[in-house]
Amino acid sequence: MSVMSFEIDDRIGVIRFDDPSAPVNTMSAAWQAEFSTVLDEISGALDALDGVIVTSAKPGHFFAGADVKSLLNLTPADAGAVFAQVEAIKAMLNRLETLPIPVVAALNGTALGGGFEIALACHQRFCVATPTVQLGLPEVSLGLLPGGGGLTKMVRLLGLVAALPILTEGKIFTPEQAAALGLVQLVADEAALLAAARTWIASTKQPVQPWRVKGYKMPGGTPSSPGVAQALLVAPAMVRQKTQGCYPAPEAILACAVEGAQVGFDTALRLESRHFATLATGAVAQNLIRLFLERTAAKSSPRQAGGRAAFKPRKVGILGAGMMGGGIAYANAVRGVDCVLKDVSLAAAERGKAYSKNVADKRIKSKRMSEAEREALLARITPTVDEDGLAGCDLIIEAVFENAALKAQVIAAHAAHVTADGVFASNSSTLPMTGLANSFPDPTRFIGLHFFSPVERMELLEIIRGAQTSDETVAKALDYAKLIGKLPIVVNDRRGFYTSRTFGTFVMEGATMLAEGIPAPAIERAALMVGMPVGPLAVLDETSLSLSVHVLEETRRAAEAGGHDYAPSQGELLVERMVRDFNRPGRAGGGGFYDYPADGPKHLWPGLAAHFGKIGIAFEVAHLGERFLYRQALETLRCLHEKVLISGRDANLGSIFGIGFPAWTGGAWRFIEAQGLASFTEHCAALAARYGERFAPPDLPADWRIGA
Repeated sequence: MSVMSFEIDDRIGVIRFDDPSAPVNTMSAAWQAEFSTVLDEISGALDALDGVIVTSAKPGHFFAGADVKSLLNLTPADAGAVFAQVEAIKAMLNRLETLPIPVVAALNGTALGGGFEIALACHQRFCVATPTVQLGLPEVSLGLLPGGGGLTKMVRLLGLVAALPILTEGKIFTPEQAAALGLVQLVADEAALLAAARTWIASTKQPVQPWRVKGYKMPGGTPSSPGVAQALLVAPAMVRQKTQGCYPAPEAILACAVEGAQVGFDTALRLESRHFATLATGAVAQNLIRLFLERTAAKSSPRQAGGRAAFKPRKVGILGAGMMGGGIAYANAVRGVDCVLKDVSLAAAERGKAYSKNVADKRIKSKRMSEAEREALLARITPTVDEDGLAGCDLIIEAVFENAALKAQVIAAHAAHVTADGVFASNSSTLPMTGLANSFPDPTRFIGLHFFSPVERMELLEIIRGAQTSDETVAKALDYAKLIGKLPIVVNDRRGFYTSRTFGTFVMEGATMLAEGIPAPAIERAALMVGMPVGPLAVLDETSLSLSVHVLEETRRAAEAGGHDYAPSQGELLVERMVRDFNRPGRAGGGGFYDYPADGPKHLWPGLAAHFGKIGIAFEVAHLGERFLYRQALETLRCLHEKVLISGRDANLGSIFGIGFPAWTGGAWRFIEAQGLASFTEHCAALAARYGERFAPPDLPADWRIGA
């Protein structure tokens, strides 16, 4: 099975990548073998060639990069083999760029990672003028660095100071942005792309890459140049501030770029290969690669029932036009789905629609959306107070305040408006779906769709199956997630489901630490040091302390209804005291754990030390961070044991994309899996002996496994 073609047309050789077994082209073993053969064929036909064009037969896609699956399950013992493999790929790309005839990359679509490195090996890069095309080297997001020459060449094309932010952040460019940097020499309509490549070839006799020109000087200077040296003085600290030492790839990129800039081109390439091999065989890259594959599988493979046609609602009804309802409306409209946004007043519904306008305006300002696209998006959102506007909705999503009685009332009042084979959903973040489904005539068609705020930025969609939710309804929910571009996980019903329940352990562990007398700055710092995006006290402020108290009250009521008492944790009692005794309900209410002065940055409320501080408390910041990780991972294990979670993949995706569990771990289940279940539970037992039952691991059978 061929993955590329090569033909000579009017003295121009044309290489077209086209892997029939995959939606995108990758540097698979088959590609490597065939590309080497094509290079041999070109070398043997130089007298018959004026130049070469490298392109793709796949519409919208030039080349996706390395075959990521081939990098999975590597260990440090494989570093030598990885180094040899990367050097072999570089040798082929070197053959391409040192051909004595012009070589043009005609980028008819997205070129990322290894795909962009192929383009960099060509003497010129011409790209299709499509704003959705992506160009760049995002390897850092997988815990890697560009190992096919991309790092070394970007530094030599742009200079150290300009290249480092691009490489350490894995920036992606549109064709116009790449052209502005000089990474692409021409942006044209696809129909003109090959003709432009032929014209350039005809006008060029002795092509050479800039770094191979005699007397070449690196833009901006070498690391010893005054301006560059000054920038490099602060670069390590800036990188460490972003990574907290949890992600080795950005630091390796910095080291490789600086080292490579001080040696010859070929030596720099070998340094790049060594750094790549070390990263690729390390634990963090392995976790991030696994996470990438899990995310890709979850987004591309909805679990459909019985081979039926995909569910595509013609119209979606949204009940409640607050920030969440407005965000859900945007998520539908931006994907071409018509929706009706209903609230108790037309003014409230209009404010919900205005949310989408504000988001769209920001995208226009950043040139990610046109005014015409914004107007088309807004035309898909109909604000209303009229229930008749919901007629014909194949999906209705309830998004009112987190109160069981209110939600039940809203569901019952609007149940008749969903189509006979449609789906009714609740956006509740904590309330059990089985109870809410009692307000809907057909519980088999009732499901939880838990969106995350802000909806336009948060990718995860937690799908909650109630006790009577049918497989067909779950399959429709998965189809809907794919339709609006969300990352779905499926969980079974329980108060708090998976994400809210586990998120609660993180923030309440922070509040518990404060109750223990640990200084608030140390608590916040400890969370950041292990890779949490925000400290627990800051998160509680943003999500509202008063909301946490409301959830506590709901939990107490549910426990009493079940005939038993609920014993709040130290952290819950502290949050309750913050609201009721000190009138500190959170950021929206004027202040919580933090003060928010109008004329300066937020800062921790001085009253925390006065009311909760204790003299002589001994603690280690690193140990506090460990508590955060183990507390969340343990709750994940409990959810797996109780079958709230039904797969390790959903645990990993939900923990990272829903609650901010550190990505370097690969996810909460991967955090457990990497150290071994026995070792993890043993450590939890030690924490329980010191801090209490919340760290006690579940009593698992010796042969326990997920789903058993």
